[in-house]
This record gives sequence, C-alpha cells and structure tokens, in this order.
Amino acid sequence: MLEIHLTERAAAEYERISSGTMTPEMASEYLRDGRITLRTFSESLRDIYPHPDIGLRLTDSFRAYEPRVSPEAMSKKVRGWLDGKSRPSRREDVFRIGFALDLSESDVSHLLGQCTGYGIHYRDPMDAVYTWFLRNDRGYDEALEFYSSLPPIDSAAGYIEAPGNAHITSELRNALMTSRTVEELREVYLANMGRFGELHLRAYKYFEKYMNLLMHPEAGWDGDGTVDYSLETVMEKYLTLHMPSGRSRGGYSVTQKLLKRNWPNATALKNIRAHREDVPRKLLLLLYVITENVVDGEYSELDEDYLSISERLRQHWWVLNAILIDCGMPSLDPRNATDWLIMYALTAGGDESMSERMSQVIDHLFADM
Repeated sequence: MLEIHLTERAAAEYERISSGTMTPEMASEYLRDGRITLRTFSESLRDIYPHPDIGLRLTDSFRAYEPRVSPEAMSKKVRGWLDGKSRPSRREDVFRIGFALDLSESDVSHLLGQCTGYGIHYRDPMDAVYTWFLRNDRGYDEALEFYSSLPPIDSAAGYIEAPGNAHITSELRNALMTSRTVEELREVYLANMGRFGELHLRAYKYFEKYMNLLMHPEAGWDGDGTVDYSLETVMEKYLTLHMPSGRSRGGYSVTQKLLKRNWPNATALKNIRAHREDVPRKLLLLLYVITENVVDGEYSELDEDYLSISERLRQHWWVLNAILIDCGMPSLDPRNATDWLIMYALTAGGDESMSERMSQVIDHLFADM
C-alpha cells in the first residue's frame, strides 16, 4: 500500500478522521470549537519564504504596483496576509507576491491553489504570460506591460468547440513555456488565440458526469425510478446537505464561515452548465461525496463492506486526489475545514451514505443558527 506523506499536524488530523472514533456530533463539536488546526495563507507563505524581510518586500512592491492606494491601507492589507487574518482573493495579487518574493512557478501555483482552488492555468492568458516571465526571472512590470499589449480573447475561447480535449492545456503550456524570447512568446500566443480560455476543461468534464447522474438517475439509483430533475431540484434534493441558506454569517465561528463560504446554489449550477463560470473545487468535492463517485457502474473495491474505516479512507484519498490533480486543483488537505469534512464523510460505511454522514455533521454544526 502506498504511503501517505503529510506534515505532522496534517497527519494528526488524518489519523483522527481515520480512527473511526468520532460520531457526527463529535465531529461537529470538534469543528465548531476550533480544535482543528487550520492552515492559513500566512503559514504557507512563510514556509515558502522564511525570511524576516517578507513584510517589507511585499509592502514596497505592492505600493509600486498600486500607487493610488494609501501607504497605510497597503500596509494593513499586507499585515492581514502575514498575520493569518486574510488571504488574497485575486489571482493577480498572488502572482504579484510571487514576483515580489522571487518565488518559483510551483510555489506560486501552490499559493494560487490555496487562495482560489486552482493552481496555475496555462489556458488562461494572464496565468500563462505571468508564468513565462516568472520562469525566466523577469519582473512583474515587464510582464504586465507585455500582457497589456496583447489583444483580448473570448474568455470561453476553445471551450465549446472541444470540451473533451483536456490535452489542449498541456499542448498550449508546452508551446508557450518553451518560447525562448519575448518575441517568440508573442508569436506563439497570437498563433494560439483560439485555444485560450479561463474555464477548466477537465473540471467541467467531471462536473458534467456527476450532474448528469443526479439529473437523470437510473431506476433504483436513488429509489425514485427513472426521472429527470431540474437544477433547482438537484440543488434542493442533493446539494443543500442541511447547510443554512442565506448570506448572513453573523455569530458564526471561523470554521463555520469557511464551510458556508461559496456553498453552491442553483444559480451557480446554471452558470457553470452554461460555461459562464468555472467549476469550484468545493462543488467538485461535494459532487464526489453525493454520488460516491459511482458513475460508470463498474466494480470498485470501495463497495465492499470488509474494508475498515481506515482502508476506506485511504482508498478514497488516492482516488479523489487523482481527480483533483487531474483538474488542476490542490490535493486534499486535512487542515482545510472543507477537506476535513469531506474526508470525514468518506469514512461512511454500511447502510450510511457519505452525504448522510456529511449532512449530520452540518446539522449539528449549525443547530443553533
């Protein structure tokens, strides 16, 4: 059996889940009381750049990028990142951090994944251009000037015409990243204008597979026979999982806020199906749990009752991480609140479904709300 390599605190969370000693109510109390050691953006950033001048370099650099923002406001923004109180929400800010600290391509991709749910996307023109300049030790100013000089593209370019061709991303990455000069990069970029796009092809493929199963369940899959469900029905029947509705998060703990943040709704599902929005990592994780990844009818050892909780979690760990990596998303992190809850749901067995186990935790977790 392959070994799972985690940091000490992440391994402790993994072992806690795989032990099988926590009831859904115990799991909800563990999350609500903040006993889980959540990974912060600050921790990840300082692990990558463990030098005392980090605050000065970021503040000076971002002041140069945004001269209209007051020095006080910019310092407060950077302090929030370094104190673990906030994290960048814009992909460009993460790239700016990478340029400011001379980070590697893989480090920036890791930080992007933590902040946005996706690592570097080589079909996104901004990601591709900035990555080339990072890889070639050039500055942000030069990258921004070059990117600003390029003609705009349709954000869905190349997506509708070839939704199953996920190899486009690797082909485009290879073509762009092997460019030796800025002039050659421009030529390759212009020659591949129709292949760029902000949406992730592979993630949509999984989304479509899971959603088709939920919208058109075969007889016996959920006990209702052969029916066709609307997106609203799918949302209400499968995806709410007892998560409170509404945007208000007053009185919520940090963990409760993290779990509720960006919870899917029917509007988001419609926009994703219409190729107006990307597939969020949280939604992909929920769809895996709800369908239990049983979408092709083939035999899976995970269906066998003889597997222990630890063995079941380990098997799902490898399968789900393979899917996430395939989609350009970060692998499971036991110190991420959503991932922790997903992993706890993966331990369900016997007559209990994963979604039932997850909804029980959420029910207890938000019982007072």
